[in-house]
Amino acid sequence: MTFVSRIYSSLIDAMAVIAGATLVWLMVSVVVSVLMRNLGLQPFAWLFTSSEYGLLYMTMLGAPWLVREKGHVHIELVTSALPEGSRRVVSRLVAFTCVLVCVILAWKGLELFLKNIERGDYDTRAYYYPRWLLTITFPLSFGLMAVEFMRFVVGSDLLHTGDAGIHE
Repeated sequence: MTFVSRIYSSLIDAMAVIAGATLVWLMVSVVVSVLMRNLGLQPFAWLFTSSEYGLLYMTMLGAPWLVREKGHVHIELVTSALPEGSRRVVSRLVAFTCVLVCVILAWKGLELFLKNIERGDYDTRAYYYPRWLLTITFPLSFGLMAVEFMRFVVGSDLLHTGDAGIHE
Protein backbone atom coordinates (compact mmCIF):
# COMPACT_ATOMS: atom_id res chain seq x y z
CA MET A 1 0.00 0.00 0.00
CA THR A 2 1.46 3.36 -0.99
CA PHE A 3 1.92 6.29 1.36
CA VAL A 4 -0.94 8.24 -0.27
CA SER A 5 -3.38 5.33 -0.02
CA ARG A 6 -2.43 4.80 3.65
CA ILE A 7 -3.10 8.49 4.35
CA TYR A 8 -6.38 8.29 2.45
CA SER A 9 -7.46 5.16 4.32
CA SER A 10 -6.50 6.77 7.64
CA LEU A 11 -8.61 9.82 6.75
CA ILE A 12 -11.66 7.63 6.06
CA ASP A 13 -11.07 5.73 9.32
CA ALA A 14 -10.62 8.94 11.32
CA MET A 15 -13.86 10.34 9.91
CA ALA A 16 -15.64 7.12 10.92
CA VAL A 17 -14.21 7.35 14.44
CA ILE A 18 -15.41 10.96 14.73
CA ALA A 19 -18.84 9.85 13.49
CA GLY A 20 -18.89 7.10 16.14
CA ALA A 21 -17.87 9.53 18.88
CA THR A 22 -20.61 11.88 17.71
CA LEU A 23 -23.13 9.06 18.07
CA VAL A 24 -21.99 8.61 21.68
CA TRP A 25 -22.39 12.37 22.23
CA LEU A 26 -25.93 12.22 20.83
CA MET A 27 -26.81 9.50 23.30
CA VAL A 28 -25.30 11.43 26.22
CA SER A 29 -27.03 14.68 25.22
CA VAL A 30 -30.44 12.99 25.01
CA VAL A 31 -29.98 11.31 28.40
CA VAL A 32 -28.85 14.58 30.01
CA SER A 33 -31.76 16.48 28.46
CA VAL A 34 -34.29 13.93 29.70
CA LEU A 35 -32.75 13.83 33.19
CA MET A 36 -32.77 17.62 33.42
CA ARG A 37 -36.42 17.78 32.36
CA ASN A 38 -37.38 15.07 34.87
CA LEU A 39 -35.63 17.06 37.60
CA GLY A 40 -37.65 20.13 36.65
CA LEU A 41 -34.69 21.93 35.08
CA GLN A 42 -34.50 23.60 31.70
CA PRO A 43 -31.97 21.76 29.47
CA PHE A 44 -29.17 23.90 28.11
CA ALA A 45 -29.92 25.47 24.70
CA TRP A 46 -26.51 24.46 23.37
CA LEU A 47 -27.39 20.83 24.14
CA PHE A 48 -30.10 20.82 21.48
CA THR A 49 -28.00 22.74 18.96
CA SER A 50 -24.99 20.48 19.38
CA SER A 51 -27.25 17.46 18.88
CA GLU A 52 -28.59 18.89 15.63
CA TYR A 53 -25.08 19.60 14.37
CA GLY A 54 -24.03 16.15 15.54
CA LEU A 55 -26.66 14.48 13.37
CA LEU A 56 -25.20 16.19 10.30
CA TYR A 57 -21.57 15.48 11.20
CA MET A 58 -22.26 11.86 12.11
CA THR A 59 -24.10 11.19 8.88
CA MET A 60 -21.69 12.96 6.57
CA LEU A 61 -18.43 11.85 8.19
CA GLY A 62 -19.46 8.21 8.49
CA ALA A 63 -20.82 7.83 4.95
CA PRO A 64 -17.50 7.32 3.06
CA TRP A 65 -16.49 4.56 5.46
CA LEU A 66 -19.90 2.90 4.98
CA VAL A 67 -19.39 2.93 1.22
CA ARG A 68 -15.96 1.36 1.61
CA GLU A 69 -17.38 -1.35 3.89
CA LYS A 70 -20.49 -1.86 1.71
CA GLY A 71 -22.51 -0.88 4.76
CA HIS A 72 -25.19 1.14 3.02
CA VAL A 73 -28.53 -0.53 2.67
CA HIS A 74 -29.15 -1.97 -0.76
CA ILE A 75 -31.32 -4.80 -1.98
CA GLU A 76 -29.68 -7.56 -3.97
CA LEU A 77 -32.82 -9.34 -5.06
CA VAL A 78 -32.32 -8.40 -8.73
CA THR A 79 -28.53 -8.77 -8.82
CA SER A 80 -28.69 -12.19 -7.16
CA ALA A 81 -30.97 -13.44 -9.97
CA LEU A 82 -28.60 -12.25 -12.72
CA PRO A 83 -25.90 -14.39 -14.31
CA GLU A 84 -22.32 -13.54 -13.24
CA GLY A 85 -21.48 -11.43 -16.30
CA SER A 86 -24.67 -9.40 -16.19
CA ARG A 87 -24.34 -8.91 -12.44
CA ARG A 88 -20.86 -7.47 -12.90
CA VAL A 89 -22.12 -5.01 -15.53
CA VAL A 90 -25.17 -3.98 -13.48
CA SER A 91 -23.10 -3.60 -10.31
CA ARG A 92 -20.54 -1.40 -12.07
CA LEU A 93 -23.31 0.69 -13.66
CA VAL A 94 -24.95 1.23 -10.28
CA ALA A 95 -21.59 2.20 -8.76
CA PHE A 96 -20.91 4.57 -11.67
CA THR A 97 -24.32 6.19 -11.20
CA CYS A 98 -23.47 6.65 -7.53
CA VAL A 99 -20.18 8.29 -8.55
CA LEU A 100 -22.04 10.76 -10.77
CA VAL A 101 -24.56 11.64 -8.05
CA CYS A 102 -21.79 12.08 -5.46
CA VAL A 103 -19.73 14.30 -7.78
CA ILE A 104 -22.73 16.53 -8.45
CA LEU A 105 -23.53 16.77 -4.72
CA ALA A 106 -19.86 17.45 -3.88
CA TRP A 107 -19.76 20.23 -6.51
CA LYS A 108 -22.96 21.84 -5.22
CA GLY A 109 -21.72 21.42 -1.65
CA LEU A 110 -18.47 23.15 -2.57
CA GLU A 111 -20.42 26.04 -4.09
CA LEU A 112 -22.47 26.34 -0.89
CA PHE A 113 -19.35 26.15 1.29
CA LEU A 114 -17.62 28.89 -0.71
CA LYS A 115 -20.76 31.05 -0.60
CA ASN A 116 -20.90 30.67 3.19
CA ILE A 117 -17.29 31.80 3.48
CA GLU A 118 -17.79 34.70 1.06
CA ARG A 119 -20.87 35.97 2.92
CA GLY A 120 -19.52 35.26 6.39
CA ASP A 121 -22.71 33.36 7.24
CA TYR A 122 -23.35 32.27 10.80
CA ASP A 123 -25.91 29.90 12.23
CA THR A 124 -27.34 31.79 15.19
CA ARG A 125 -29.22 29.72 17.70
CA ALA A 126 -27.71 28.98 21.10
CA TYR A 127 -24.40 30.42 19.89
CA TYR A 128 -22.85 31.86 16.75
CA TYR A 129 -21.47 29.06 14.65
CA PRO A 130 -19.81 29.70 11.26
CA ARG A 131 -22.02 28.04 8.70
CA TRP A 132 -19.02 26.94 6.61
CA LEU A 133 -18.12 24.54 9.46
CA LEU A 134 -21.36 22.75 8.65
CA THR A 135 -21.24 22.91 4.86
CA ILE A 136 -17.59 21.80 4.56
CA THR A 137 -18.88 18.30 5.22
CA PHE A 138 -20.76 18.20 1.90
CA PRO A 139 -17.85 18.47 -0.57
CA LEU A 140 -15.58 16.46 1.73
CA SER A 141 -17.92 13.54 2.30
CA PHE A 142 -19.54 13.37 -1.12
CA GLY A 143 -16.12 13.72 -2.76
CA LEU A 144 -14.75 10.81 -0.75
CA MET A 145 -17.87 8.76 -1.41
CA ALA A 146 -17.34 9.34 -5.13
CA VAL A 147 -13.81 7.96 -4.79
CA GLU A 148 -15.06 4.96 -2.85
CA PHE A 149 -17.81 4.21 -5.38
CA MET A 150 -15.26 4.62 -8.21
CA ARG A 151 -13.24 1.82 -6.62
CA PHE A 152 -16.24 -0.45 -7.27
CA VAL A 153 -16.40 0.77 -10.88
CA VAL A 154 -12.76 0.13 -11.80
CA GLY A 155 -11.56 -2.26 -9.09
CA SER A 156 -11.84 -6.01 -8.83
CA ASP A 157 -14.33 -5.82 -5.94
CA LEU A 158 -18.01 -5.37 -6.80
CA LEU A 159 -20.59 -3.40 -4.86
CA HIS A 160 -23.08 -6.28 -5.14
CA THR A 161 -22.15 -9.77 -3.97
CA GLY A 162 -24.88 -11.58 -5.87
CA ASP A 163 -26.17 -13.23 -2.71
CA ALA A 164 -29.63 -12.24 -1.56
CA GLY A 165 -30.26 -12.11 2.19
CA ILE A 166 -28.40 -11.08 5.32
CA HIS A 167 -24.66 -11.71 5.50
CA GLU A 168 -23.34 -11.28 9.03
